[in-house]
Amino acid sequence: MRLRLLKASDTSRVLDAFTSTDDMARQGQVSDMSEAETYVARLLAPDGEHLPFAMVGDNDLLFGLVALSVDSRNRNAWFWYWTHSVARGRGWTGRAAVAVANWALASGGLHRLELGHRVNNPASRGVALAAGFVQEGVEREKFLIDGQRIDVVTYGRLASDPIPRTEPLPIIAAPRGGRMRHRPVPQRDANHSAASSQASSSSSLRARAARRSASSAASFSKSVAAVVMAS
Repeated sequence: MRLRLLKASDTSRVLDAFTSTDDMARQGQVSDMSEAETYVARLLAPDGEHLPFAMVGDNDLLFGLVALSVDSRNRNAWFWYWTHSVARGRGWTGRAAVAVANWALASGGLHRLELGHRVNNPASRGVALAAGFVQEGVEREKFLIDGQRIDVVTYGRLASDPIPRTEPLPIIAAPRGGRMRHRPVPQRDANHSAASSQASSSSSLRARAARRSASSAASFSKSVAAVVMAS
């Protein structure tokens, strides 16, 4: 098992994963090929915020996904994953998760990763711990599922946190023409309310802040490059 970037050609396997078990409904609405195409297209949008890594086995068939939804202004990302029902219980998702988390914090230019899972999902907890995440809190009664309120456990991992001992899956990069293709992580305005609260500041302070933000964002865009498969 290894990791590569998700490709449009994975669409049929994404559909197969979503229809392999009822609990995949929590991951999104994918019940036919059209919805699978929309799901994959959204993850692969060139101006989007997502970096989706496919967990693939023999014959390059997809068995799961580990993804980053990036807040580039703050150099953070929401970290999420799912696994085809036939590939569960073998430790592969934990190994895939630690590989992507290690890459994101060491080579991807991110500082903090966050994730959450339902309190009644011990398998997802195992993946989080295997990938070096630290439990930070509980969001009480966040989800309403089948008429019952369910807590969500939240985790974080910082670039300064210890690297876990879990053996990572290899991330396979396929250069084209001897050169690696890079896709910069897109920027987004992550804190509109904070910007609004600073509107009363003097124009000189706003100008300096804007220059600092632009410089930081430009530096980040250069340093954060996805390991993109040549598709």
